[in-house]
Amino acid sequence: VFIELNKLPMQGNLRVGHFKEPLRLEALTSSKYITFMERSLSIAFSPERNSGVMYHSTFGKRLSLQAGIFSNGNNFGTELWNYNVNTNGRITYLAINNENQLLHLGLASSKRKSSNHTYGFSTRAENHLGTKLLQPEFTDVDETNILGAEIAYVRNRLSLQGEYLRTTVSLTPEMELYSTEYELNGYYGQVSYFLTGESRPYKSSYAGFSRVKPNNNYGSNGNGAIELVARISKMDLSNAEKGILDSKTIGVNWYLNPNTRVMFNYVMGELSESNEFGIITQENALMMRVQLDF
Repeated sequence: VFIELNKLPMQGNLRVGHFKEPLRLEALTSSKYITFMERSLSIAFSPERNSGVMYHSTFGKRLSLQAGIFSNGNNFGTELWNYNVNTNGRITYLAINNENQLLHLGLASSKRKSSNHTYGFSTRAENHLGTKLLQPEFTDVDETNILGAEIAYVRNRLSLQGEYLRTTVSLTPEMELYSTEYELNGYYGQVSYFLTGESRPYKSSYAGFSRVKPNNNYGSNGNGAIELVARISKMDLSNAEKGILDSKTIGVNWYLNPNTRVMFNYVMGELSESNEFGIITQENALMMRVQLDF
């Protein structure tokens, strides 16, 4: 829930409430419209909805800016505000934007603090019902800094998208004689191709991609839209001796109409632990979803 004041100077808009922090293209794209059943491994690094204030604007039709201050609360808005102020900034540029092609480029940064001086998360191999393979925890944390880069390219029925995230965890021991930094890295790259000729629609910088509309809905006169998809994803925490998680996904999406799709994903996950034993854990999953949204 949020309210927004528009028509500010420099074509600006001021948003106040509980909404998504501007950080990543994949996280900003609605879960109804993402290409795969689950977002990539890098989502574990990303804050999503928090309470805050954001200024955003689009200059012309290509350059967009979002900047905000947020409270480190939760995704449900039950913690309205605390004194752990996080700052976010994101800038995107549409280098190409015409009927046949689109090239989206973006950079984002976030500086974050926690009142209990800890940082941690858990992640699965892009399988919501799977095992939590990575669960790193850090104590004596002074602050964390997230730096992200994003790119998306669409040419008719072909779509490419990738993002890189680096989270720097800065630790400060109680004696404050020295500080230690750990660099946690994550990235993904994905490709999709519509066999039936559709194109992945782009909505805006802050909303990402939008609803796929088949050229011919499933029924007496059509078969809907069929999309082949593939993704590689990685989370490298070896700098902090927490392990490396790899994930590979292939799949197919069948869009019966703009509001209904059937999804099949096969996910292959592998965790390599960073210890003297070098244990490797593999987890594969075949997933299917029937989605109706409105």
